[in-house]
Amino acid sequence: MAITLPLFPLQTVLFPGGVLPLRIFEVRYLDLIGRCHKEGAPFGVVSLTQGQEVRQRGTKAADGEAFETESFQTVGTLAHIVALERPQPGLMVIHCHGGRRFRLTSSEQLKHGLWVGQAEWLPDDPPVPVPADLAHVRRGLEQLLAHMQAQAGGDDTAIRALPIQAPYHWDDCGWLANRWSELLPVSPQLKQQFLALDNPLLRLELVADLLGHLKIEVPPSSP
Repeated sequence: MAITLPLFPLQTVLFPGGVLPLRIFEVRYLDLIGRCHKEGAPFGVVSLTQGQEVRQRGTKAADGEAFETESFQTVGTLAHIVALERPQPGLMVIHCHGGRRFRLTSSEQLKHGLWVGQAEWLPDDPPVPVPADLAHVRRGLEQLLAHMQAQAGGDDTAIRALPIQAPYHWDDCGWLANRWSELLPVSPQLKQQFLALDNPLLRLELVADLLGHLKIEVPPSSP
């Protein structure tokens, strides 16, 4: 079934279950986010392949105004707004939670610059337990989160700002792979490849290989 989604192209990749903080100040997105928050509706996050998050004026004008070309990946993730603040006029600070994945079948940029797309849902990750040979990947993330929490101390604001939030699904391949994918210092293009994979075990295996390639130390598996 095709669905229509407002789109927010970003220079990052949002994964299901992920955390996404955003500062909104462009008029096209202030209107969008205000409407989504009021209606309790999500919007689609897609990773930019050309252009920047803030519209840049181009050098050639067609109909009075011209902007640099924007293009983006066709596989994206729903963003659900869980908190919204307006610290000053013309600025929104929001925190979002990653929902379902989707694939765009078409997209259109409206006159005021907002993108909308026709999309179809991609399947949710089936629950796949973490195999014994990848248990060290789970322990590594557990230790990393514990370190982050210790660094935050008892500061509730700092804890709420951590990139990994409850509920935790430590024995689920998809959830574990997604959390590592968000944190790893790799290009958005590689993260996008992980997002597009429908096999959560394969995604976690690739993450484990990448951890080794990047020489990121995680506790070894038990013999």
